[in-house]
Amino acid sequence: MATVALAWLAQQPTVVAPIASARTVEQLLALQLTDGELQALADASA
Repeated sequence: MATVALAWLAQQPTVVAPIASARTVEQLLALQLTDGELQALADASA
């Protein structure tokens, strides 16, 4: 769940820098959510 949350934050245009404990950029960007996944998360949180 934490990985998905960080991936979601990283793809939000209004979030400048999510705080994470990744040691490399590759770790931070290991998961990219699709537009459909982003929409499903937005719908779930509405």
